[in-house]
Amino acid sequence: MVPEDSTFAIRAIPHAHNPAMEIDLGPSHPGSAGMLTGTLSHRDGRITAIDPSPGALHRGAELIFPARDYRQALSLANRHDWQAPFFGEWAIARLVEDALGIEVPARAVAIRVALAEHARISSHLAYLSFLGFRWGRGDLATDEVRAALRARLAEWTGNRVHPMAVRLGGVAADIDPPTVESLLATLREATALAGRLRAHLAASDLGRGVAVVTPAVVDAYGLAGPVARASGVRTDLRLADPGYAGVRDALATDGAMEGDAWSRFDHLLAEIPASALIIGRVLDGLSAGPLRAHLPKAIRLPEGDFVSAVEAPLGRAGVVVTSRGATTPWRLRLRTASAANVAAWPAVLTGATLEDLPLALASLPWVAGDLDK
Repeated sequence: MVPEDSTFAIRAIPHAHNPAMEIDLGPSHPGSAGMLTGTLSHRDGRITAIDPSPGALHRGAELIFPARDYRQALSLANRHDWQAPFFGEWAIARLVEDALGIEVPARAVAIRVALAEHARISSHLAYLSFLGFRWGRGDLATDEVRAALRARLAEWTGNRVHPMAVRLGGVAADIDPPTVESLLATLREATALAGRLRAHLAASDLGRGVAVVTPAVVDAYGLAGPVARASGVRTDLRLADPGYAGVRDALATDGAMEGDAWSRFDHLLAEIPASALIIGRVLDGLSAGPLRAHLPKAIRLPEGDFVSAVEAPLGRAGVVVTSRGATTPWRLRLRTASAANVAAWPAVLTGATLEDLPLALASLPWVAGDLDK
């Protein structure tokens, strides 16, 4: 019996504070890394208040960045969203390139797009691991395909998790025809798995009417990505990104837009074949040419404030830099989708049943390192 005013934790390693309620999202869900606790109140089995409490990591990334120059910042920026590290590298690089007017070669732009969509598929499958766990269906587990995606990333960039593929003005990792062939084969596996999961979801009521996110909540909390799109808010930075100019039609998925947990899962599933299609088309049209622009030895931003954002798997990965003209930022702040999604919990989860709480949390994705940055 859960007390009416309780502490909770996502089930992972043993918790020293012995929470009254442990929430199990399955062994492969990113939330099962733990490091996020909170308190909740409930009456008659329904949540009346919930207060998430991040802070187990205190990574202090925003305080470390000013001690790194802009080239070094890329390797630090890919350490907080460990489900999609590429987007941290990309966001910092885009900010510097836009601020200095650096033109990235066409081949590097295409490779960045392919790497981004590869990371999107891998990240989505991590959160969708909850479905197979909830249904008790080992044949719908995502671990095997995710492992294959990590293997393809290693073949491509030399790293299984943190790609370290972006450089200021371009990329460090080219892709050859054999790697393209093996990557496309793995993408077909990912697309097939997403199709099976989506068919099973369509035949169920799992999450229908649970934890509804309204357009007003999207606007109030700055939500983006699949959470916003599943509520009918068509926000996607890729629609205005020149790198996606020839593949924007693939972004128009048919995901449900009721704003509930069912719709959020449906959107994650619908975006996997879309991302696979984008990768195939981008790599098929890959032009010859250099991978990096020629840059000066020292990179300095002019004095002032600079803003950049990319469409990461969970929403916007935003960066704000205040420069005083040095080779390091005077201040660098991160805008993460994880922080927005978790900040919205009190508005979205109040009224949900305790029984539906794991389902609701699994459909509002976050990464602990991206939250306690």
